[in-house]
Amino acid sequence: MVNKVTGAEEVRVTTSLENEMDLSKSDIGHLSDVVGDSEWYAKERMDALSVYNNTPMPTVSDEAWRRTDIRSVDWEKFELGVPTGTADEDKTNVPDHLLKPLVGEQHGGQIVISGGHVLQHGLDKNASDQGVVFADFISATNQYEELLGKYIAKLVKMSDGKHAAMAGALVDQGIFVYVPAGVNVEAPLHSVLWLGGDAHFSRVVVVVEKGASLTYVHEVASESKGSEQLHAGTVEVFVGDNAELKFVELQSLSENCYHFSHEKGQVGRDGRLDWVFSAIGSKITKSFLDLDLVGGGAWGRMSGFYFAAGKQHMDHDTQQNHRAEGQTSDLLFKGALRDESRSVWQGMINVEPGAQKTDGFQANRNLLLAKDARADSIPGLEIQADDVRCTHAATISRLEEEHLFYLMSRGIEYEEARKVVVDGFFDPIMERIPFDGVRRRLKESVVEKMA
Repeated sequence: MVNKVTGAEEVRVTTSLENEMDLSKSDIGHLSDVVGDSEWYAKERMDALSVYNNTPMPTVSDEAWRRTDIRSVDWEKFELGVPTGTADEDKTNVPDHLLKPLVGEQHGGQIVISGGHVLQHGLDKNASDQGVVFADFISATNQYEELLGKYIAKLVKMSDGKHAAMAGALVDQGIFVYVPAGVNVEAPLHSVLWLGGDAHFSRVVVVVEKGASLTYVHEVASESKGSEQLHAGTVEVFVGDNAELKFVELQSLSENCYHFSHEKGQVGRDGRLDWVFSAIGSKITKSFLDLDLVGGGAWGRMSGFYFAAGKQHMDHDTQQNHRAEGQTSDLLFKGALRDESRSVWQGMINVEPGAQKTDGFQANRNLLLAKDARADSIPGLEIQADDVRCTHAATISRLEEEHLFYLMSRGIEYEEARKVVVDGFFDPIMERIPFDGVRRRLKESVVEKMA
């Protein structure tokens, strides 16, 4: 059950005998009161709770979870990240480097959230005057009920998985972005979700209407600490007809954090979605990432970067769904693995009947830097149309000693030579990222991981 501590407004989640959160309606009702839910979202929580309680926790018997075992997760450790202190106390925890612009020289808007507190919230006046909405999720449920209600849970259903329903029932913060039709947001938006407590649950909804454009960077991060953490979240992205979105997600959680996400991006006729993912942190990551091309001529690109060390386990499950004629999708995920870490990538290109002239590609490349590191790569195609071009590729290779010897023969020290080779391995994915600040951040993370 959930234990309420009235004085500190704290919610503690414990487990049932089946090792999963045992939640009741009174528990969720109390949580709604604490975070200040609107009436309609309080009902959304209850609906998500019903799905959660009727959905079994995934096991290795489920095909999507065969290679990711979460039986070791001790749910009773985690305390929900409901604000208990002050915003000033939480502000001191967010590293300065997370607040710097990653695209261009300045933000068009920035939201910083720590421990459920909104520490910073700003939006360019020009964008605001044109009807752009950039708000934290809890505020949006109160201020933009009709608008947010049109989109929430339309792509990621609560029935998509136990952790999707968990996020819907227990969400303590998140982001809502809305760009009206025809509006071009020139300066990029940036949000930071800093996990101040042991557990946080987030929802992100991004809407770019017909003919509009946006660049948006969202980060989920936490401090490296000895105690375990938990983050479960959903991300829903809507790109309208002839609209364009460049969306970057950066994940640098503590290496003691369990991270679960369900994410879907939908693209309308002749729309374009350039979606970049990076995963540096977490103890276990399990992410479901779907690109849903629904309009004729829609274009989508998915670029993934991950680097695992120690005993980190990163599992990315991707889908490229083609539902109309003349669509293009392009996926490239690249990862390096050290020590005893493990990665799993499972991808599928699905072409529905009638989605002729589809051009779909997916590739996963892995570089093993230690004999005990392991990568599993499972590409797939499901083609139901006869005039398409769909291909896939997957490679798993070890660091070539010949490459190191060549560099060392030119006077480069061994460790520096390793860094040069790894940097070269990631170069194709870096070229896909049209943002200097993001590339710089990822290159710095490679150096840190190689140390």
